[in-house]
Amino acid sequence: MDYLIRQAASLLANARRLVILTGAGMSKESGIPTFREAQDGLWATYDPQQLATMQGFRANPKLVWDWYRYRLQLIEQAHPHPGHLAVAELEQRIRGVVVITQNVDGLHESAGSHDVLELHGSIRRFKCLRGHNGLTMDDLTGQTESPPRCPRADCDALVRPDVVWFGEQLDSTVIQRAFLESEACDVMLIIGTSGVVHPAASLPYQAWNRRARIIEVNPQRSELTDLAHIFLQGTAGQVLPNVLAAMDGELIDR
Repeated sequence: MDYLIRQAASLLANARRLVILTGAGMSKESGIPTFREAQDGLWATYDPQQLATMQGFRANPKLVWDWYRYRLQLIEQAHPHPGHLAVAELEQRIRGVVVITQNVDGLHESAGSHDVLELHGSIRRFKCLRGHNGLTMDDLTGQTESPPRCPRADCDALVRPDVVWFGEQLDSTVIQRAFLESEACDVMLIIGTSGVVHPAASLPYQAWNRRARIIEVNPQRSELTDLAHIFLQGTAGQVLPNVLAAMDGELIDR
């Protein structure tokens, strides 16, 4: 493992353009349950189609809003772990670092990463059904309705989380840039993703086809492991601090 960590450290230290792709495993290490894991207790009886589709929202907007408020409360109790901090540190060490995440929790930004492409949106942002976006919880303060209404004077539409629901398209600007960055990078670091959710799962193939070197960090092998030139088995919080230390020439034994 030490040898692989040093190999990964060498690739990263010499990277000109680095893309970091993160999935649910990154958030889980901060104690954030996945969508289906959060369907416990009261929520266990509901089908995902009721909680994460536009049809479900139109049928029962209060139910969907209350579900996402519950998830947001779980996320607000979480904090970036050493893996998030290591990703942010890589941005300080390497030019041209872009983080592409499938997560909606905003923990990369909280850890200090600046260039983050949120493929599936953010649970911390909101938009109304008439398309007014960029709303925060502060914009909705004082409202007692569930869900609240758009605070714009010329609008009264229902507000929803700014996340990508089942059956919805990803933001075209975000996904187009994600593909461009993946094609342009010379190193891609994949962390905590199963490699089964598209189009995110196709991004490493774009990088690989352009001869980028692929590093994967994951507790178990994934659908993307066969693409990886280096597979580091473990969680991001365990592995990435060691990779940073190896970049400094001071490998930490764990």
